[in-house]
Amino acid sequence: MIDCRQWCEDYSDRAYQLQSAACMLSLANGGRRQNMRVKFAECLIELVQGDITAQEVDAIVNAANSQLAGGGGVDGAIHRVAGKSVMEETNRRYPEGCPTGSAVPSGAGRLAARSIFHAVGPIWRGGMRGEPALLKSAYRRCLELAVEHACQSIAFPAISTGGYGYPMDLAAEHSLTSVRDFLIECGQPPLVRFVLLDGGALGAHARVLEGMVESR
Repeated sequence: MIDCRQWCEDYSDRAYQLQSAACMLSLANGGRRQNMRVKFAECLIELVQGDITAQEVDAIVNAANSQLAGGGGVDGAIHRVAGKSVMEETNRRYPEGCPTGSAVPSGAGRLAARSIFHAVGPIWRGGMRGEPALLKSAYRRCLELAVEHACQSIAFPAISTGGYGYPMDLAAEHSLTSVRDFLIECGQPPLVRFVLLDGGALGAHARVLEGMVESR
């Protein structure tokens, strides 16, 4: 029998490496990252195209699995750069893993960040099994951790949109709504950055953010 989660992670890892290489090639050939910034309650939401492992922020969010066992895509990339100490810490502190829709903190190893928040998003199963609420909850829990750890900045990937199959347009809507609502409610952290691998993901998030500005 095929292990669905393992297949998702293996597929996502290959896709992430190809997209990262394409992004680096584009920048090397003179391509420019098109950043977008919008302020909510004195806090900034920023959209950038790039590599999340290279972000110089207080906390980086890892798109983890519920076993915190490492995997493909963003998860694999973060663990490769951060080093073995991160996995050793999560194994020790969270032997039961982390439930879907939540997140747990760890040190950041060799990353430039101070902390990693390991967030577990849902596998997309058609949207009728609570996926939107679980995705929003994962983002909100990371922001709560950012406040608890006095983070001034946090960087998110597009959680669940790789091997877990969450449609990018819906993920953009649900994640940005969760983040905007939290910032309006709590007024922190000062900077929330979405680090997106390609132009399609950046465009999907930009359309949602533009809609939020227009509706204010």
